[in-house]
Order: sequence, then structure tokens, then C-alpha cells
Amino acid sequence: MKILFMVNDAPYGSEKLYNALRLAMKLQQEQADAEVRVFLMADAVTAALPGQTTPQGYYNVERMLKAVANKGGQVKACGTCVAARGLETLGLIEGVAVSTMSQLAQWVVDSDRVLTF
Repeated sequence: MKILFMVNDAPYGSEKLYNALRLAMKLQQEQADAEVRVFLMADAVTAALPGQTTPQGYYNVERMLKAVANKGGQVKACGTCVAARGLETLGLIEGVAVSTMSQLAQWVVDSDRVLTF
């Protein structure tokens, strides 16, 4: 089964991205045949910036994105959203690639489930 997570909210201030990644990680852990895809849009692209520091006891979405990618999940960030926020020269964490709306459209068509956060 192919599952696409589309995330729009900033990584901190709301728990939408956190919850999306928690579910993605749980699916990877419990459903070996699940193909997990995450597409970051709008302010969610800032989750892909390296070097995040969070207070002890708080979640760190950088580590969570890396965990999804390290388990074979595909993680893409909207190129238009990255550019609009001036992030293209900063570089993204390993395992996250800048992508396009065409790629997202293909993933939507190709997915068995599409979840939005």
C-alpha cells in the first residue's frame, strides 16, 4: 500500500507535522509492506532545515524526518515553497529532496491513501 502524507503547517507551533510523522513512523514499524511518502508544503518545508535545536523533552522533526527517510520513506519538499521562503541556498537535511507540483500530482494519482495535515 502506498500512503502519501501532505503536510502544510510549520513544524513547531502546531502538532500537525509531528502527528503526521508519528503515524508515518508507526506505519513503517508495523506495516512492512507500506510505502510511505511525505510531501512538505507551505511552512512545513522549514521542517527540512538542518541543525534544529529543541528543548529537552520536546519533539524534533528533523530527527523524525530522518527516521522516516532512513526506513525507506520518500520525503520531498515543494520547490516553490522552499524558494518563497528563501531556503534554497541553506540546504535541506539528508533524505529530503526539493520537488515539484508535478511530482506531488503523480504521487496523489499513484497513492492508495492520501492524508493531509
